[in-house]
Amino acid sequence: MKYFCVVAMSEKPEIAVAAEKIKKYLEDRGCVCSVNSGYAKRENIPFETECAIVLGGDGTLLQAARELLETRIRLIGINFGNLGFLAEVEKDSIETALDRLIMDQFTVEKRMLLNGSIIRDDKVVYENVALNDIVINRSSLMRVMQLKISVNHLRLSEYNADGIIIATPTGSTAYSMSAGGPIVKPTARLIVMTPICPHTLNTRSIILDAEDEIEISASSRRKYDNDIKKVFFDGDDNIVLEEGDRVVIRCSDLSAEIIRLKSRSFLEILGKKMGADERTAT
Repeated sequence: MKYFCVVAMSEKPEIAVAAEKIKKYLEDRGCVCSVNSGYAKRENIPFETECAIVLGGDGTLLQAARELLETRIRLIGINFGNLGFLAEVEKDSIETALDRLIMDQFTVEKRMLLNGSIIRDDKVVYENVALNDIVINRSSLMRVMQLKISVNHLRLSEYNADGIIIATPTGSTAYSMSAGGPIVKPTARLIVMTPICPHTLNTRSIILDAEDEIEISASSRRKYDNDIKKVFFDGDDNIVLEEGDRVVIRCSDLSAEIIRLKSRSFLEILGKKMGADERTAT
């Protein structure tokens, strides 16, 4: 590849410095590179860009992936955060990673996204996509909500909980994992549904096919003026739900293209990120 753009959260001095070093390194080798300070904005990314090099944590890469959908720009993350599953490259191996990008020595993983629509009075009032998860939650810390779940227009379950997480395989190592959900290979095509603190003893995560359509209605058990229910897309955009709203979630027709440089399996990466000792199978 020859055309790059560095997406840098410039409020961190070390990231701003790294962005300029990457730009110079690439330009010294005949490449074209621009720097986008702050969150990625499609209008600020040059049209010819082939690869966005995202400096930060997984959250920064998530935002960039959603912003750059339909541009066919591939993404690679350099981890300046903490526990990074998406941002594969560590700070001490940046130049090696850049050399491999220039020489096209990489693979590309296509990651599925979720499409979420909010239906009010039989009309779509909001629609967005998520690479990690779509979460329905409430503002009152001491209140629970009633969740009614249907899959493919058939009633699946109804229970009281603090909320619910609908995650992609990529998102299975994020909020869903913290809520007790299973970890899934990120290139799989399926949907993970995990309740948040369900008020029942027999509620577990449910794995659904990527072609399934999920419909969720959330209502308050009692009428509290301050009981606000919201839908979050990748923990970023949040929309307030009104009583009677329905949230319909399905697999998006779009996908994010994430560059991978290493040949390690997902289980090897998982073991390292989770602090497991490296062992050789015998």
